[in-house]
Amino acid sequence: MSITAADLVQAAHAVVPKISTADAQAKVAAGALLLDVRDAPELAANGRAEGSHHIPRGMLEFRADPATPFHDPELQFDRPVILHCASGGRAALAGKLLKDMGYAEVHNLGGFKDWVEGGGAVIEPVDPGM
Repeated sequence: MSITAADLVQAAHAVVPKISTADAQAKVAAGALLLDVRDAPELAANGRAEGSHHIPRGMLEFRADPATPFHDPELQFDRPVILHCASGGRAALAGKLLKDMGYAEVHNLGGFKDWVEGGGAVIEPVDPGM
């Protein structure tokens, strides 16, 4: 029996706790990393959460592993990580991945819209016509 994308996301949601925007903001103020795993065109089109760090989901394994030349020093095993994507699915999968890799505290904010609707500050996209 094969596994579906929905099965994978459901399993990820079971191990990566959801966090509200208010709780995420408090954790970020205390030093947590707000990590945006959307693709670059999504950030360009929609903006990004103020103070967020960007690593596309497709590069996360390599950026999260200190043994690779691609490691991102913002990712530390003992630093809390709060993930978001566009709707929450990729963030859940990314969160499970980080937990599997040994990251101690990982949360799923959900989608970028959750940040915006929760009152999180946004850096707007640059108008390409200007």
